[in-house]
Amino acid sequence: MEFQSCVKIINEWDIVAARQLGRNVAKELGFGTVDQARITTAISELARNIYLYAGQGKVCIEKLYEGGKSGLLIIASDEGPGIPDVRKVMEDGFSTSGGLGAGLPGVKRLMDEFDLDTTIGKGTEIRAIKWLR
Repeated sequence: MEFQSCVKIINEWDIVAARQLGRNVAKELGFGTVDQARITTAISELARNIYLYAGQGKVCIEKLYEGGKSGLLIIASDEGPGIPDVRKVMEDGFSTSGGLGAGLPGVKRLMDEFDLDTTIGKGTEIRAIKWLR
């Protein structure tokens, strides 16, 4: 795993910066435009969740090289309130922000691997991987 870089999410502009970082890394790895769009959409959702629900956190992008394949790992982490009902937030159409509700189920669909770890009062870490086909 090659450590890439992180964007601190404190305001809405940081969401744009995280998207841009993700797109650049995806392009470097050789992802096509459709997968670049999937990756930036996933990053957008994760960064927006940090901004809306935790107040601040970070999105880190890493290049992955595993068993002859390469991919992109997104780690979105915060020290916010945590997610009280993971099952509920993973339901399609569930939204507490009045958004489209694509949210975390959307991120899971857009990426190849998705892992959510949350602790009430401590924060949340989401790891999502997109493999290069």
